[in-house]
Amino acid sequence: MVNTSIPSTMQAVQIDEPNGPLTLREIPVPQPKKGQVLVRMAAAPINPTDFNSLTGARMYGKRTYPFTPGVEGSGTVVAAGEGGMPRFLLGRRIACVGPIPRNGTWAEYMVTTATRCVPLRKSVSLEQGAMLFVNPLSALAIFDIAKQGRHQAIVSTAAASALGGMILRLGNRFGIPVIHTVRRSEQEDLVKERGAEYVLNSSDPDFVQQLSEVAHQLKATLFLDAVGGRMTKQLAEAAPYKSRILLYANLSRKDAAVDSQTALHKHLRLEGWYLTNWSRERGAFRALLAANQVQSLLATDLYSPVSKKLPLAEYQQALTTYMTNMSAGKNLFVMNGQS
Repeated sequence: MVNTSIPSTMQAVQIDEPNGPLTLREIPVPQPKKGQVLVRMAAAPINPTDFNSLTGARMYGKRTYPFTPGVEGSGTVVAAGEGGMPRFLLGRRIACVGPIPRNGTWAEYMVTTATRCVPLRKSVSLEQGAMLFVNPLSALAIFDIAKQGRHQAIVSTAAASALGGMILRLGNRFGIPVIHTVRRSEQEDLVKERGAEYVLNSSDPDFVQQLSEVAHQLKATLFLDAVGGRMTKQLAEAAPYKSRILLYANLSRKDAAVDSQTALHKHLRLEGWYLTNWSRERGAFRALLAANQVQSLLATDLYSPVSKKLPLAEYQQALTTYMTNMSAGKNLFVMNGQS
């Protein structure tokens, strides 16, 4: 079924090759096939994940160029392909994920599979719904892992980020102590202002010793590594016996380094963690339940602060501003007349 008010063309941000420049183009509006829906996009955030996808990183699948970036967003389903789920979503406000590795959310319209969409509650705005998946669902998943593994405390790197703030608040909600690590003194102040009790600066010369002491004191055995590179080695050196280190991002853009003797003697468990894989392993129904749980917390513990709202035409300013200070909040693309 196709809505006749849908235009034939749309604006979309595109990239022609890995690490290439971005361009705003007028391109045809795609048509949904069986199992798919066409979303009239309302908003889409910029995430660190999006910057990684611009490099053509293998974890995001093989790209067909030109490619439209953007992992997540929100909007209204305006056309549906064959199938019960697409027809159910027709006309509904939804949060959505781009059909990785195909075109993403930085466009006025996007086709994605119906299983990558979640209907939004009336209480959830399109703005907050646009940021439902990447950070909130990751935060909820992390605490599910902590509970399943019976970890008594958590170490959170990049703690000044939006995800770091969610981990802080969920730690308070679930009664699990969190040790927060940052890289700069102003970030240390920010995280303390958010109410964190344990905040460490990785730039301090005795950072590893400080982290080791607090981690052993609190019996923190789940380490969340968003940085990679040298940070992974530092976490391994500070970790108590039989700790688990989750590599879930690579902000340093350097290979994670771990001393093999440290890993062997401490019996450390070092593993990669990717939200898409976690959701797939849980199955569609359980992933949907988790997404609905996220919606109940979007206004509180899983709230995402927005720094700027900009149209697609100002993509370069949006990217530059966000890269300059990620801790200030999300930069959000707004489309189709959204304010």
